[in-house]
Amino acid sequence: MIDNLPYRQVGTEDLRPGGLLCIVDHASNFVPEGIELGIDSRLMDQHIALDIGVEGIAERLARRHNIPAHIACVSRLVCDFHRREDEPAVVPTESDGKLIPGNIGADVEARLERYHRPYHNALAKLIAEAKPKMLVALHSFTPSLDTSDEERPWEVALLYNRDDTAARHAIRLFGEQGLTVGDNQPYSGKQLNATMDRHAEGNGIPYCTVEIRQDQIETEAGQARWALMLADVMGRVALEV
Repeated sequence: MIDNLPYRQVGTEDLRPGGLLCIVDHASNFVPEGIELGIDSRLMDQHIALDIGVEGIAERLARRHNIPAHIACVSRLVCDFHRREDEPAVVPTESDGKLIPGNIGADVEARLERYHRPYHNALAKLIAEAKPKMLVALHSFTPSLDTSDEERPWEVALLYNRDDTAARHAIRLFGEQGLTVGDNQPYSGKQLNATMDRHAEGNGIPYCTVEIRQDQIETEAGQARWALMLADVMGRVALEV
């Protein structure tokens, strides 16, 4: 955490209204001092603790492609910013079949006050200042879950709830790149869309929730490739909405 905050913002020094803004809810695997999750430390480098690869992409989008980013600095196992405050999974007690014993009986209200609310309040303030034409919520997904033998064939996917306008354009453009594109897969934005429900659909702002398969972006080379492609595709989508 920087300055003891659960988020950091990159590329926001010279905000220009009408651009793109990137949001990364699951960028970090950091566990603040005083919180004991009670799990094997090796799990903290796996998908249950963070969205692998997305932080590097967001950094590149901000520093090389002029797309400011709001980036989480706390693991989703501590407090999941991509959940509503009233959802049990906002402080998860299990993930992909792994028990998180340190979260059983945790003071959820304290974590909301310390992490969740400052994160979303700062994001709301940034959106009000930036007046973005479109939001880009960046996530990644594991090629297969430990609790399932099913392989996930999509290299990238677009999630949405009620407003699929921008997602439709993105699905088409990624498909034109020769990619296998998921449409509300492997997760459905009808169930998992909390941040965009609040900050995009709630404010009438077009958005794309982009999920990239993690084997595509585990390396710096993969992250650079996807940052370039995202900047291009999202820029073209923004012209259409």
